[in-house]
Amino acid sequence: MQRIASALSTAPAAEDAAIEAVRDVEATLDGAEPDLAYLFISPAHLAEVEIAAALVRDRLRPAHLLGCVAEGVVGGRRELETGTGLSLWAGALPGARVDTFHLEAVPADEGVAVAGVPNFDDPALVTMLVDPFTFPAGSFLRLLNEEHEGLPLVGGIAAGAGAPGSQVLIVDDATHASGVVGATVSDVPVRTIVSQGCAPIGRDAVVTRAEENVVFELAGEPALERLKADLGSLPPERLRLAANGLLVGIVIDENRAEYRRGDYLVRALLGADEDSGAIAVGDEVRVGQTIRFHVRDAASADEDLRESLAGGLAGETAAGALLFTCNGRGTHMFSEPDHDARAVSDAVGSSALAGFFCGGEIGPVGGRAFLHGFTATAAVFLTD
Repeated sequence: MQRIASALSTAPAAEDAAIEAVRDVEATLDGAEPDLAYLFISPAHLAEVEIAAALVRDRLRPAHLLGCVAEGVVGGRRELETGTGLSLWAGALPGARVDTFHLEAVPADEGVAVAGVPNFDDPALVTMLVDPFTFPAGSFLRLLNEEHEGLPLVGGIAAGAGAPGSQVLIVDDATHASGVVGATVSDVPVRTIVSQGCAPIGRDAVVTRAEENVVFELAGEPALERLKADLGSLPPERLRLAANGLLVGIVIDENRAEYRRGDYLVRALLGADEDSGAIAVGDEVRVGQTIRFHVRDAASADEDLRESLAGGLAGETAAGALLFTCNGRGTHMFSEPDHDARAVSDAVGSSALAGFFCGGEIGPVGGRAFLHGFTATAAVFLTD
């Protein structure tokens, strides 16, 4: 059976925080040797990251270690959006095969190439921690989907202290200032969860004329007119949400009798043109795809996360989870702190949870991995 533990420390010195976290994790694991550990550290500890990582390796002795500097960290049922924090997660995963990797974007004849890509041989889970200033995550995911459809990939953009050169990525006994660190995990039961935090409005409509990210026609009529009609049918409370910002949900898997909330890839509605009746979407849209307009607020984000967790777990029991949540969530979205950490812990039935606040979250929708915003993605490790 998998045994997972996590610990969160707010000690002002990274060395003390690492010692405290390791002690708490060891107590929970009760002698079980961790096959994989994650270390998430706030920018306040940037200068001491390597000290903390060395302490975790020396004292906890995980077979593999991944980590990064993040804008804020998550541990157990708590979210530290600012200030000093160190979150440690460790899993003893009997029978698992774990491999780690480091990717770098390198110059090529046409743009950039990616060095260090592993052989994704039917893993149960892939995690990626990305430095946004040195690695083109969106472009890489598009290429990855072409070669590995159905890849159970989650992770996030780790912005470090929010400036180029302010990142330390940890992979085993090495550290890097750029690129991506990640792990593939095989032969363990894992579920990936993606909650885009939106509620659909209006009706599904097939794109009948589009060019790149501009949609001219929906179901044979000007896209803007279709949008106005959908808005006109909304009750007052939904209309107020729409006034705060509209989103576009693009169906990824068209081979369904009906589309539910999790079947849409949600992107921003960038603008509209009264003269042409066109709308601009924050991603490429093709003729023949189905779209539906969406709105986002705290209530819909809460409902969507809980539904996504319940659907993903489907009644199975879990040992712990990794959580990658948007830096626009937390108290920026919800009226009380720790929302996502508590919701995931409640659904999993365990506080063995760790993660961080991301500048973009990675998770699969319709069998393909995408870079999201305002989203919570998770990897839930089942007990059996």
